[in-house]
Amino acid sequence: MVTSKYMAAAVLAAFGFLLPVHAQTFPVKPVRLIVPYPPGGPLDEVARAVGQKLTPAWGQQLIVDNRSGAGGSIGADVVAKSPPDGYTLVLANSGPMTINVSLRKDLPYDPQKDLAPVTQIISGPMVLVVHPSLPVKSVKDLIALARAHPGKLNYASAGIGNLQHLGMEHLQALAKVKMNHVPYKGAAPAFIDTLSGRIDLQFANIVGVLPHVENKRVRAIAISAARGASVLPDVPGVSATLPAFDLDGWMGIFARAGTPPDVIAKLHRDFAAAVQSADFRERFAKRGADVVVGGPEGLAKIVRDEIPLYAGIIKSAKITPE
Repeated sequence: MVTSKYMAAAVLAAFGFLLPVHAQTFPVKPVRLIVPYPPGGPLDEVARAVGQKLTPAWGQQLIVDNRSGAGGSIGADVVAKSPPDGYTLVLANSGPMTINVSLRKDLPYDPQKDLAPVTQIISGPMVLVVHPSLPVKSVKDLIALARAHPGKLNYASAGIGNLQHLGMEHLQALAKVKMNHVPYKGAAPAFIDTLSGRIDLQFANIVGVLPHVENKRVRAIAISAARGASVLPDVPGVSATLPAFDLDGWMGIFARAGTPPDVIAKLHRDFAAAVQSADFRERFAKRGADVVVGGPEGLAKIVRDEIPLYAGIIKSAKITPE
């Protein structure tokens, strides 16, 4: 009887150990974080900053892997087709998660079925910027100039169907004006041409644009979110002129659907600890981005709410991919 009791205890202990083994040991090898856009953009910067925190904390390298193309869908699909073990993640935004589901009929994954939300990590609006040579200082000025010269103003975006593109289409629809869209393969090359003056204006992620606003290489005339931006207190929301306009930006971590819940929970805890560290928070707060870690449920709600929002803009503007 004693022997069988100890044997039973040993078996129970073994199974008790096996149940949480993923979380206890994760990660035991390098973790790949896909950035679905080219190097040099805002998501790339955030990913590398997170990697500087998690690599020493884990004792395993967080490898940032840029897989750009198709409005972020190529990178997201890498994760959707990866093993469900938490070792391949994507730092995504609206593009591959809430926009492309309505924009691309051939999307090779379902954002809500094939990818598991881990946590949002950044919230940051876009800034509507113009080259200093453009004689506008407000959305009202921009609308007047666009009406006087229909189809003559050129605006850049990180690609067809990108949030920057949808933001400008939404603005044009509300203001009843027409401008010319110049799509690029990523945020960085688009912004370079706005800086040079080859492009008149664009919506840009606040994380990447703020230093250039401060040194007056571009002029900020509005914030995409109605709440504004604390780092640009004198710049109003687009909603001050067009009340129905309110678009925010975010970045979040997703794993392959089916990843064990204990691994998702550990990833949430570890990413939250990294981005909530004082130096990380301060670094991006100075750039206008807020650290937000709502966990799997909070990120899932963002995806659910945004899909119909952007579906409406895409349908209204008759946007189709190249």
